[in-house]
Amino acid sequence: MPWLPVLVVLLLLLRLAAQLALEACNRAETRRHAGVRPDAFAGIMDEPTFARAADYTVAKSRFAGLGQVYDAAVLAAVLFSGLLPVLWQRIDALAPGAAWSGAVFLTVTMVLLSLPDLPFDWWSHFRLEERFGFNKSTLRLWLSDKLKGTVVSLVIGFPLAWALLAVVRFAGGHWWLWGFVLVFGFQLLMIVLYPKLILPLFNKLSPLADGELRDRLLALSDRAGFRARTIEVMDGSKRSGHSNAFFTGFGRFRRIVLFDTLVAQLAPEELEAVLAHEIGHYKRGHIPKFLAMAAAIQLGAFALVAWLMQVPWFNSAFGLPAGSAAPAFLLAMLLSGLVTFWFGPVGNWFSRRHEYEADAFARDAVGSAAPLVGALRKLAQKNLSNLTPHPAYSTFYYSHPTIIERERALTAGGRR
Repeated sequence: MPWLPVLVVLLLLLRLAAQLALEACNRAETRRHAGVRPDAFAGIMDEPTFARAADYTVAKSRFAGLGQVYDAAVLAAVLFSGLLPVLWQRIDALAPGAAWSGAVFLTVTMVLLSLPDLPFDWWSHFRLEERFGFNKSTLRLWLSDKLKGTVVSLVIGFPLAWALLAVVRFAGGHWWLWGFVLVFGFQLLMIVLYPKLILPLFNKLSPLADGELRDRLLALSDRAGFRARTIEVMDGSKRSGHSNAFFTGFGRFRRIVLFDTLVAQLAPEELEAVLAHEIGHYKRGHIPKFLAMAAAIQLGAFALVAWLMQVPWFNSAFGLPAGSAAPAFLLAMLLSGLVTFWFGPVGNWFSRRHEYEADAFARDAVGSAAPLVGALRKLAQKNLSNLTPHPAYSTFYYSHPTIIERERALTAGGRR
C-alpha cells in the first residue's frame, strides 16, 4: 500500500528535524554560557577548561548533526532503492524458505549496513577525539576492533537468527512467545558470558593489584553487603582518555570493572565512592528492574512483528514478499528507531532516577557526599563534560543527571 512508504518518509523527516533542532538548541545554550563561566561551576572547572569543554560540545554537536543527516539518507536509500529485494531474491534462491537462508540474509544485510558508518567512526576517533586529546587508539587497533567485531557478530548472530527463524517455522501461531523466550534467554546468557568470552577479545582485564586501594575497596564491598569476588581493571587507556566504571553480570557472576584511566585520575576515597555507587545499582535492584522492563518491551516487539508478518501490506510496501519472516524482522529493526526515538525521555527518566538512588547509596555507604562529589567533578573536568546542556537536549539524550543536579541531590540528602 502506498501510504506506508509515505508514513515512513514523514517519520524519518520528523525525527531528523527533531534531532537537528535539539543539536542546534544545545549548541546555542553552550555558546550562551561559553563567554563567562557561571560562578556555580567554579569548583568544577577553571575558565580555560570550561571554554575547552564548550568547544568540545559544539564540535561533537556539529558532527552529530552531520551524522544524523547522513544516517537518514542511508536509511532512506536502503528502504527505497530496491537493494533489499535484490539481496533477498539472490540469497533466498539458495534454499527458498529455509531458516538458514533467511539467517544468511539477515546477517549479510546487517554487516553491509554497518559499512556506511565506517568513515564517520574513523573521523570521530582520529579527527574529533584526537583534536581534544582523547583518542589513544591507532589505525591498526581500530581496524582490528572492526574486524573482530564483525567476526563476533557473525559467529553469534547467524546461529541466533537461524534458531529464531526455525522457531517461526515450526512453533505455529504462538511462535512469538517462544521466539521471545529464545532471544531473551540468550541475552541473559550473554550477560554472563560477555565479560568472560567477548570483552577479553578487545580489552585486557586484570584484578586490581594487591595493596591499600584493593583492601579498601574490598572492605567497602563487604560493608555494603556486596562481597565482590574481585574488582577488575580494564585497559581502556589504549583506546581513549575517557574514564568510566561499570557493573556487569548478576548473581555470583557479578563483577565491577574500573577503567585504568579512572584509577589513575581519582583519589582512593573517590574511587571508594564510585565503587559504592556501582554497588548501589545492585543493592537497589536496578538490574532486575531493567531486565523486567526490557523483557516487557521485547515481548511487545515480538507480538508486533508477528502481527506485521500476517498483514499483506508490510513487507510488500518495500518490495519484499508478504509474510516472509526474515524480511519482516529486518524491516522492524530498521524502522523501530523512528518510533523509539520519541520514547527516549521515558527511558532516561527511569535511568536518572536510578542514578540518584545509587548516588544516595554511595553517600550513605562512605558516610559523606564529599568523595562522590569530588569524583564527579574530576570526571567532568577530565572528560570535558558539558555543564550547561539545553533542558530539552538533556531530556532526550542524558541517561544521567547533570553534575549540578547530582550535587544538589547529594547535598540535600535526597533525590530530585
